[in-house]
This record gives sequence, C-alpha cells and structure tokens, in this order.
Amino acid sequence: MELSIASLASNLLAPTILFFILGLIAAIARSDLSTPEGAAKVMSVYLLLAIGFKGGASVAQSGVDGQLLASLLAGTVLSFVLPFVAFALLRMMTRLDCLNAAAVAGHYGSISIVTFVTAVSLLEARAIPSEGYLVAVAAVMEVPAIMSALWIAARSGGVAAIDSSLMRHILGNGSIVLLIGAFAIGAITGEQGLQDLHPFIVVPFTGVLALFLLDMGLSAGKSLMENRKDISVGLLAFGCVMPVIGSLLGLIAALLVGLSVGGTFLLMVLSASASYIAVPAAMRLALPQAKSGIYLSLALGVTFPFNLTLGMPLYYLMASLAVG
Repeated sequence: MELSIASLASNLLAPTILFFILGLIAAIARSDLSTPEGAAKVMSVYLLLAIGFKGGASVAQSGVDGQLLASLLAGTVLSFVLPFVAFALLRMMTRLDCLNAAAVAGHYGSISIVTFVTAVSLLEARAIPSEGYLVAVAAVMEVPAIMSALWIAARSGGVAAIDSSLMRHILGNGSIVLLIGAFAIGAITGEQGLQDLHPFIVVPFTGVLALFLLDMGLSAGKSLMENRKDISVGLLAFGCVMPVIGSLLGLIAALLVGLSVGGTFLLMVLSASASYIAVPAAMRLALPQAKSGIYLSLALGVTFPFNLTLGMPLYYLMASLAVG
C-alpha cells in the first residue's frame, strides 16, 4: 500500500508523536510527570537492538550490492560536509562565537537515532518498503561529523585535540556498538533469526517507542526551560532551517544512489536530524569550553520536535515528488 502524502502528514495524530507532545507540554507546564529512573536507558537499548536487527535481517534477504556501498559512502560524505554548512549558517544567523558555533555544527552532521527509528516506524506502520541497510548508514554518520566539528574548532582557534582517548570514546559509544552489533547479528541469522525474535522485537516495538518518546518529550521540554536564556531567535530559526537544508542535501545524495521513495525519505531524515547523545558526549571531552546548554537545547528541544511534527511530512513530500 503506497504511503500518501496526506497519511504521512497526519503523523501528528500517530500515538507515538502524541506521546512526545504530551511529554513536551507536561515539562513546559512544570508537571511532576516523570518516567522511572533508568527506564529510558532500557528502552533505548531495546529500540537500537530492534531496529539494528531488523535492518540486518533485511540485508540478509536482499544481499550486499553496489547500492549499499554507495549509500554508505553517501552517508559518510554527508556527515562530513553538513557541519561546514551548519557552521556557515550559524555565523550568518546568530552571534555565536566560533567555538560554540563549531560545537553546535557537529551535532547537525551527526544523526538522531530516535528520529530515524520513528521514521522507520511510520513507514512500517503503512507497509512502505525501504532499504534495510540504511541502519548501517545511520551508524557511519556519527563519527565524520565529530571530526569535522573539531577541525573547524581548531581552525577557528578553539582547543580541540583529537587524541587516542577521544577516538576510543567516539568509536566505543554504546549506541554505535549496539546498532552495528545488532545489524551484524541480524545479517548473520537472517529470516530465521527474525522469526525467532519476532514476538520480542516486532510486536512490542511501537508501544516501547511511544513510552520512549514520552520521556524524550519531557527531556526536550526541560532542556528548553532550563536554557531558554541562551537560545536566541536566530538560534531558534537555525534549529528549524538547518534540518530542511540537510534534508535537501540528503535528497540529492539519495537520487544519485538511486534509493526508493522510502529509502530517500529515511536518508533525508538522517541528514536533517541532530545528535543529542554521541556528539554531546564527544564535545564535552574535546570542547569543554563550549556551552552544552546551547547545543543540547537546539538538538533536543528545537530540531527534534521540528523533525517529528513538521519535518517528516515535508521530507516525504519532497521525496515522493523527486522519486515518484
């Protein structure tokens, strides 16, 4: 069944998105609503395992081909280039100094795996096919953006040492390890492995995602409230404009690779999202002088809600018009 633009535009009424909005409103209203301590970590582990495993099983069915390798290359190039675009835009739209602009820019070359998981869930709910190996593309888009951001900071006079301990921290990030590991296990076990784990990684997936997005809404709202004095109008505008620019670059890359409408949509979502897990951890180590409240609030409190509510319908519209 083909996914219509109207049906994806109605994703605001999807239970998962509504739970995110509920959490956001609750946090802004200063409600005492909260999720159990440690629950978000457990849910994120589950979501990464499930999406990685299903992606690997999909690759086992379709096999490794030139399009997969081209997609990996496209993702790597996008992740490397996007921080330079973000940095230039920040310098034009805001009054951020070079160091903080570089730190923010790194987040916009990397990816939000939760945004990606939500996009995959929306496609799956409507039986829209997409290339399963884009999970691997998501994994390779973490590191190049961090390297670009640190290079920009170094060129701008910031202190950004890329040493062995930082590289171990980046490459050993739990999200990346679990995503790649689950992808590999799914690729090895294939269809039989997917059948064995179907009651665990397929049936409860949407419910767990709804609970996780409720927690993400609470976190986004709290971040915005706590750091609202640091977020200027220019930064708010950047947090909404940069995802659209990123999605356009993702669209160009997808057309060059030859992805399906669903795959094009997912690559656009990856290119439009901003990291709020792996990159903040790296920035705290490499650029401790940068204001974490700014880059966390932008990625989690502005760009994440924008992509979930307004961005995804727009990206699918562009993908459907371009790919048909």
